[in-house]
Formats: sequence, structure tokens, C-alpha cells
Amino acid sequence: MPRVATGESVIARAVRVVEAFGLDDTSLTVGDIARRSGLHVATASRIIEELTAAGWLERDGRSVRIGVRLWELASRSSPATGLRAAAMPFMEDLHQVIGNDTQLAVLDGTEVLFLERLTSPNPVVNYSRIAGRLPVHASSSGLVLLAHADAARQEAVATAPMTVYTDKTIHTAAQLRTTLAHIRRQGYALCPGHIYPDTTGIAAPIRGSDDTVIAALALIVPNDDTAFTKIPALQATARGISRVMASAAAPR
Repeated sequence: MPRVATGESVIARAVRVVEAFGLDDTSLTVGDIARRSGLHVATASRIIEELTAAGWLERDGRSVRIGVRLWELASRSSPATGLRAAAMPFMEDLHQVIGNDTQLAVLDGTEVLFLERLTSPNPVVNYSRIAGRLPVHASSSGLVLLAHADAARQEAVATAPMTVYTDKTIHTAAQLRTTLAHIRRQGYALCPGHIYPDTTGIAAPIRGSDDTVIAALALIVPNDDTAFTKIPALQATARGISRVMASAAAPR
């Protein structure tokens, strides 16, 4: 595999080019990509041309955007596709009944990645977005997933600096460990004002065929006393998705 003088492979540089696109970027210029990836403009331009020829990127004059072929490959092979397909009918029913933002998330390192979000007509402030990320210690989805993760990952989050959004945000190792233990006991996470003062995140675990937690289902609701009343419906919906996931993985 050809390598640059620094020892970085061509594939590694191509990854840097693709990852230059942020959540809000529909297109970038070659200069933008070179600056964000830390590559020389000529190197970035050459890699862009190769990825364009493969269909991973598309180019229209000076504008470069993610190609349909890259989306096709990711959608075809990602395990998240099956999870989302199983969850969507349940999420739509829950969203119809509860009337608040409903979202599906998975754990990725020390962040929570949101796969789907159904938005209510009059939503509260919600920082999560499809294909967006949040720190696990701050979101209800992240805390549910971290509560059932391995001890090494929990310790990595507990000993790292934690972003503080409000005065309710978990920001110490002791707070985090106590919260995770509480979530495991009660079976859900309730996070009033952790990211925004006027909103509450509620999340329940979704389990796979071996009973391990594979995802989180969450509601983003107003920060008031009605949040507690929505927990049973959320948990019932998460159990329904879990049954579908277990059934899909069972041998036939």
C-alpha cells in the first residue's frame, strides 16, 4: 500500500477527506477539504478525483459532496439498518401517542450516535440530530447505553473531562457512577435539565438476542412533572423493539 513520507497510508488520507464533511455540510470546496483534513491542496484534489471516479464523492464545479454510491454501500451493509427498520413502526406509534420527540441511538466509543429522530409539531429544545452525536454522560440515551457497557468504557468516561451544559449536567466520576448504578436498578434514565434547562430526556434500553443492550430509545419532553407519566409507554415500546430484534436474530 503506497504511503506518504509521514508513514500515513493512502486509505488513511482518503478517510480524512471523507470525514472532512460535517453534519451540516451539503458540499465543500477542495480548499475546505484540504484545510479540514490537514492535507496539501494537491494531495486532497488527487484523492477527491479518485473518490469521485469510484462514486464515493460527487463534484459539480468547485463543489464536492458525498456521493450516492457511498450512501448505498453504508445503507446496504450497516447493522444499524436492521435496527432502524425494526424500531420505526414502534417509534411511530409511541410518537403518535406521546406527542414528543422520539429518537433511537447507539453507543459509539464515548459518544452516543443518533440513528433516527421523529420530531413533534411543537418540540422542546433538542440538541440531538440524525447522524449527530452527544457525549454519553450528558444525554439520557448515552447514560442508558453506558450503564450497560463494559467496565473499561465506563471508567474511560468517568476519568475523562466532561462537558457541562447546565448545572444539572453530570460532571464528576462519583456522580456518573452513582447514576449508572441507579439506571441499572430502575431500568431507565431520567435526565431533567441535563443538556437544556427546560427539557427532560428519558431513555430505555433495547436488547438484542443475547439480552445485551444494543440501543436506546428516548423521549425528549418538557421539564415538568408529566415526564414520569411517559416512562411506562417508553419502556413498553423498547421491550417491543427488543422482541423483534431477538426474533430476527434467532435461528430458523
